[in-house]
Formats: sequence, structure tokens, C-alpha cells
Amino acid sequence: MTIRNDEQMETALAIQKAAAIRDGMPPPEKRTEWLDKSIDLLCTHGEALCDAMSADFGHRSKDQSTFSDISGSIEALKYAKKHLRAWMRPEKRSTQFPLGLFGARASVHYQPKGVVGIISPWNFPVNLTFGPLAGVFAAGNRAMIKPSEFTERTSQLMAELFSEYYSEEEVVVVTGGPEVGATFSRLPFDHMVFTGATSIAHHVMRAAADNLVPVTLELGGKSPVVIGRSADLQKAALRIMVGKTLNAGQICLAPDYAFLPEGKTEEFIDAARAAISSMFPSGLRDNDDYTSIVNQRHFDRLQSCIDDARSKGAEVIEINPNEEDFEEQPHYKVPPTIIVNATDEMKVMQDEIFGPILPIRSYTDTKDVVAHINARPRPLGLYYFGSDTTERDYVLHNTTSGGVTVNDVFFHVAQEDLPFGGIGPSGMGAYHGKDGFDEFSHRKAVYTQAGADIFAVIRPPYGEKFRKFIGSRIKP
Repeated sequence: MTIRNDEQMETALAIQKAAAIRDGMPPPEKRTEWLDKSIDLLCTHGEALCDAMSADFGHRSKDQSTFSDISGSIEALKYAKKHLRAWMRPEKRSTQFPLGLFGARASVHYQPKGVVGIISPWNFPVNLTFGPLAGVFAAGNRAMIKPSEFTERTSQLMAELFSEYYSEEEVVVVTGGPEVGATFSRLPFDHMVFTGATSIAHHVMRAAADNLVPVTLELGGKSPVVIGRSADLQKAALRIMVGKTLNAGQICLAPDYAFLPEGKTEEFIDAARAAISSMFPSGLRDNDDYTSIVNQRHFDRLQSCIDDARSKGAEVIEINPNEEDFEEQPHYKVPPTIIVNATDEMKVMQDEIFGPILPIRSYTDTKDVVAHINARPRPLGLYYFGSDTTERDYVLHNTTSGGVTVNDVFFHVAQEDLPFGGIGPSGMGAYHGKDGFDEFSHRKAVYTQAGADIFAVIRPPYGEKFRKFIGSRIKP
């Protein structure tokens, strides 16, 4: 069933909420069944999903899609399946003395919230749908999903596959454009997950507020790279350029700009050129391994950023080892581009780039780098390269970001036992692994009173025993 209009969305949500109340807390066997269905869906139809993503992007590396969207999603689902029984167990907590002596007990019970709305983005349309679903299912919830209209073929295929594998009481996919998305975000879910642009998150959060729906926001931002003087520049350049070319830099955690020690610029640029040549020896334009920009609008936006930097005096270095002509091409590919000595007045230093463009700046004192980072909105990721533990700890202890990878980029997101999320403008809440289970569960406090009536002293009529009891507790 394809759902697009307001009435259908409201009906679908009502059906799922009624089913959640009717069935109560799903046992681990039911949650495992939901997870297994998603694993089977991806294993069986992964190739078709990769084909759809490639068509939506104009060209997207199918090997990359298999790695990032199919395999990455399956790993998250398997991890949740392996651990969900342990996560579900009530957690024993201590009781205030002397209640525990008389048999009183305290615990936290993990209860499904009910129905979780998931608004997933276009850049990793499968991974950023099934990634949250791993925690949603493990926690015993049902889901309504609104995938991006930018990846229309992938969204439609997911809608068909979910309807084949799940009943409308379990999972429903809503397709459509911004108006459908706006209506979706106003629904009275029990929790909502939004992955996308910070500018859109303001609207999503306002809509959710009308129904007091708790939200998880995974947004992005300008994730900085700090290259220390002790860094191996060859390794650093290779790993940074991997981050800038995977999905053509269309990643919320992509390294957005880099700080280099003064005097190291030329060495870094040479290492970056060597990295691109090693990864794409046959060139970039017609290389199946190099993904294109998702559409004309984003392609034009990136070209505008490059033109703006050049017009404001930056040195623009296009890394195009085979000197291919990108003026005439069947897709919207942009070669990796380094902006040397980027300034704050340039567009590339103001908004998240979301493309294969890397501004670099030189520094002499790490304190200035930290001050620059702290003067800007808190990013989703931060990356430090180097072997100087004192410098590394200074950067990590004096900056705030959603997560950190040391001596590489964005690999913290691949660890299911680490929370993934932002802070402030880069998001709120976190999921993955146990943190996702917690995020999509209601942690219900349960206190069981002791059999002995030991609190008779605190009931009226108050007297000397009461005053003595209270007096014993009012002490420094």
C-alpha cells in the first residue's frame, strides 16, 4: 500500500498504535523476527536496492552501496539481534538506606515507546533507514518511515519491499515530497528520528513539539580535521581523501575542512594527489568507483562554492590526475578539489559542503585551531591526526563534537557499541547498539515497597519521633 495523503497517514498510525496496545510488550522472539525479516530483505534484494540507488544518483558505485548501505545495515541488525535479550532485562538499582534491609527493591524496566516515525535522507537512503530500525525493533516498537523524495526509485522500492515483508501493523512507508514530509512530522508519534539538514530540523522539531513528541536529530555540520605536527601526512592525506571521495563527500560525517601545520601545505597536496591516483588509477569521470553528485541543484551549489572561493582569492586545486574533461559528462561528477587558505568570507567555510571539496588552512599554534572550532557551531564529528598524546588530548578535551575519530575519519560511526549522534546544531540524542535500544525505549522506574510498615513514623499525627527522624537527616 502506498501512503501519501494526511488521512492515510493518520489511519496507518492509529492502526499501529492500536496494535501496540493490543499486543503489549513484544517478547524477544517477536523482536528477533522483525530483525530477521530486515536482514532477509537486505540479503535477498540488496542488489536491486544498489541498482535503485545508482539510478537515483545518476551514477553511484554499487560496490560502495553494498558496503555502506547493505552490509552496514545488516551488521547493525545482527548486532541488535545478538544483544537484545540482555538489553531487555530489568536493571537493578539501589534503594535508599535502610529500605533495602527490609526487602524494598528498585529497578528500571525497558518498555517500548510504541510507534517510531523515521525520516531518512537521500545520501545513504538504505543505511539511514535500517540503522535506526535496528534499535527501533530491538526496543519492541513499530515504525512508520518517510524516505527522501530525492532518491525516488530507492524510496519506492523500499516501500514495496517493506509491504512484502511486514504487515501494516508493523512497518509502513510513506512516500512523497516536502508537503508529505511536513504532514508526517506533525503526526503524534511516540518518538521521531530525523536525519538531514539543520535548516529542516528546525521545522521538524517545531512540528513535533505540538504533540510533545520526543525527537532524535542527526544533522551534520562542518566536521573539522586537525592535523598535528606529529602526523604522518601520507596516511593522513589518504584517509582524509577517502572521506572526501566516498559517496563523493555526500556524508554527514565527511571531513569538512582541515588545519595543517604551517609549512606543510605543499606536502599535503602532493600526498592528496597521490592518494587520488592510487584509488582511481583509470581516472574519475567514467570510473564506476566514483559516485556522482545526486542532482543538478547540488552540483550547481558545489560549483558555486568553488567559483566563490576562487573569486575571493583562494588557490583552487582540482585533483584530476588524468586531466579529464568534466564539462561534458553524462552525470554530475565533481573531481576532488582543495581550496588553499580558505577564509571565513568564503561559502566553503560557512555551510556544510556535502561534496568532494576540502578547504585547508595553516596554523602555528594548536590553541588557535581550538579557538576557531569553539567559535562555531558544534560539529557532528571531529578528527585528529598525530602521535602527540598531549596535543591530541588538548584538542579532544577542549572541543565538543558529536563524536571523534583519531588518526582516521568517521570510523567511530561504524562501531555499534558507540553512540552515534550530535550535539546542539549537529543534533540531539543518539542511537546504534545499546544506545539505540535505550533511545527508543521508555525507561520505567519501578519501586516495590518493603513488607514492614517502617514509614509509619512519617505519617500524621506528627510528633517527637517524626521530628527526631527528620532531624537525623538534616545534617551536612
